[in-house]
Parts: sequence; C-alpha cells; structure tokens
Amino acid sequence: MTDIDFVTMNDTEAWLALAREVEPLFGPMAGEAGFIQAVEEIIAARKAYCVRDREGLAGGVAVSGNAIEWLAVAARARGKGYGRALLAFALEKCDPALAVTVQTFDASCPEGAAARQLYTDAGFVETEKAGPNPAGVGTVMMRRSSAGKGDRGGVGQTRCPAGRHEEKPGVRK
Repeated sequence: MTDIDFVTMNDTEAWLALAREVEPLFGPMAGEAGFIQAVEEIIAARKAYCVRDREGLAGGVAVSGNAIEWLAVAARARGKGYGRALLAFALEKCDPALAVTVQTFDASCPEGAAARQLYTDAGFVETEKAGPNPAGVGTVMMRRSSAGKGDRGGVGQTRCPAGRHEEKPGVRK
C-alpha cells in the first residue's frame, strides 16, 4: 500500500522540479507564469496529491472535477507502482456516477507507452485524437466509464496516514 498525501504550498518547488523533469514530453511548464499560478490554485483547492519517497516528492496528480489534469512520476521512482497508486487515489476523488477523462500520449510516442498502459489497465479507452501538446508530442483523450457502467479497473489501494492532516485526502467532502 502506498501513502498518498496532499500537496501543500511548501511542496510547490518540488512540484515544479517534477514538472521540469517531464517537460521534454509535456512541454514548457515550470517557468511559465500561467502554470505556476494553476499549480498554486490547485494546491490551495486541495486537489493536488503526491507520493513521497526518501528523496522527497516522487510523483503527483491533480484532479479537477472528473478529469485527471496532470499525473507525473519522477524518473527515480518509476516502476514502483506510484503512478498506479496516484491514479487509483485520483479516481477515488471523482464522482463514480460520471465518466472520467484524461489526455495522454498517443501510440506514436514510445516514451508515453507506460502512461497509456496505466490508463488502459484502469479501464480507460481512447476516444479521440487531441493533437500535439506544447512539446509537439501527439496526444489523445481517454475516457473511463462511470462505475455503474463497467469495470473501474484494478489500480491498487492507497491510504493516507492518520493524523498527518486536518482532513484526510481519502475522505470525500
């Protein structure tokens, strides 16, 4: 089981460092005023979550409504199930009566194969081409049917350690 935590304003620099790491695939972010503002807003809204390892923030996910807006795992932490745990946690935050959407890499991007597989394993299907992202990498929209209309996917279990927050991330308000 992997501990998922709220991202706090103290984590902003670590989140931006992760963004810098994935910029070759995602496009410019960490130095963009609009991205920084969006990060601060989603953190303030308590819709950004992370997994930590001994070196700090190892991965993060941002959720808005029933959309996975951003999910990334640091290179040092890949292959440890953190992406799967972050996605499972994000899906718990979504309304189970509604479909969930995500924009990810298309099949022409070999570096995005793991992300595509992660979403496919969780029950997402490709619905439409979304064109190139700011890095020029082809993307697609994927959709996961509502919980009542199909498999929610076997994406693992997550937990938030008790007593670490005034509100536990796993509790829906």
